[in-house]
Amino acid sequence: MRLSKRQKLISDKVEEAQVYSLSEAVEICKSMPTVKFNETLDISINLGVDPKKSDQNVRGSSSLPHGIGKTARVAVFADGQEATSADKAGADIVGYEDLIEQVKKDKNLEADIVIATPDCMKLLGQLGRILGPKNLMPNPKEGTVTKNIKDAVKNAKKGQIRYKTDKAGIIHAPIGKMSFESEKLVENAHALIDDLIKAKPASAKGKYMKNITISSTMGPGIKVDLSTVEKRG
Repeated sequence: MRLSKRQKLISDKVEEAQVYSLSEAVEICKSMPTVKFNETLDISINLGVDPKKSDQNVRGSSSLPHGIGKTARVAVFADGQEATSADKAGADIVGYEDLIEQVKKDKNLEADIVIATPDCMKLLGQLGRILGPKNLMPNPKEGTVTKNIKDAVKNAKKGQIRYKTDKAGIIHAPIGKMSFESEKLVENAHALIDDLIKAKPASAKGKYMKNITISSTMGPGIKVDLSTVEKRG
């Protein structure tokens, strides 16, 4: 099969079976032929867990030191003083029973992250069929069900990401834009990896981090040498 000019340039830079240090992998991604938009750099981490077992589902949130190049639209379900705190912290949408009714009516909520106080969760279950499929339902493990609304909103706005193992036990997450300096992308990746190491389930057996791959939106996957990141764990 004949390769396009872009595919040829990519194949010249990447050896399929080769693994690279995290820093080298980032540099390779940044050296790829550019496209007409600012691509996202994504990381995929295959964990040695069994997602079918509830105690081995790895999920949570990670505050990346340099954000991901996008300001999240944050919705908060809170009442009284907590609602005031959410508003002052910069939440885009704030409400409680009125907001629940509005979402039920619209069958939609235009938000990237949804945060709620514990007291509001008793009614928020009504929106499970709307928020659940979009992975927007607040969860204590992700820090989106909390009494500390102020910090939760600020963290979300600064670029906090949420992660969760898929059915194959793989974490997929953005770690920044290709326009970021290489060092910032590496530091963001290490922040997520460190948090995943801390989140290792006690029941997980054998090797925890099985492989790591990074890729830009339109680029190939670059395999990362695990020894260059596990030294930190």
